[in-house]
Amino acid sequence: MFKNETAVSVDAQALAARLGDAIAGEVRFDAGSRALYSADASNYRQVPIGVVLPKTVEDVVETVRICREFGVPILPRGAGTSLCGQSVNVAVVVDVSKYLDRVLEIDPVQRFARVEPGVICDALRDAAEAYGLTFGPDPGTHSRCTLGGMIGNNSCGPHSVMSGKTEENIEALEVLTYDGARFWVGPTPPEELERIIRAGGRQGEIYARLKALVDEYADEIRARFPRIRRRVSGYNLSLIQIPEPRRPN
Repeated sequence: MFKNETAVSVDAQALAARLGDAIAGEVRFDAGSRALYSADASNYRQVPIGVVLPKTVEDVVETVRICREFGVPILPRGAGTSLCGQSVNVAVVVDVSKYLDRVLEIDPVQRFARVEPGVICDALRDAAEAYGLTFGPDPGTHSRCTLGGMIGNNSCGPHSVMSGKTEENIEALEVLTYDGARFWVGPTPPEELERIIRAGGRQGEIYARLKALVDEYADEIRARFPRIRRRVSGYNLSLIQIPEPRRPN
């Protein structure tokens, strides 16, 4: 039985057994692995409940489903280069860096790449270089940080002044929520937004609540969000399409 004052009690042995039976990847709940994953590049230390190294996207889906059944939190992790403790917590750590690390496609005509979350930044840049292309954001850890981690942190780097932050270089993301909803997100024109909301379901609910949030606080967001080129902290509500202020008649 695993118990921590910051987490719910969980039968870690039963959880590990369920995960081991359900996925093709590695399930590590031993003390040594948990100690290794209790740290990242920061000074923070949090011993995880256990560690999963998924081999496939389906492994990720199953891991989330089983952790949800057991009522335990999950924490996706890339290379652990975070300096503020983002990749440590009392949770089941899902390390995508070992197996989900491929560049799946590069389209030199439309100038986009399709990748898995554990691909290293420099691996993507090396693959793109064959076509005279690159991926602009380059944090100091570009030789080892993963694209998934860069997206989570909205990483910058010196060349981001020219090319933009990570979020400015993302066309679309396939996301999986804790409750099991799986769908694609990306730039959404107003008519597409309305279609998604009308369709309902978990995706429609999320989009509707985001729209309601922005509709209610549009003036506040417009007035108070700092206009700083490399602002990467907080929630990027300012990136959601904000209606123009009403003009007096």
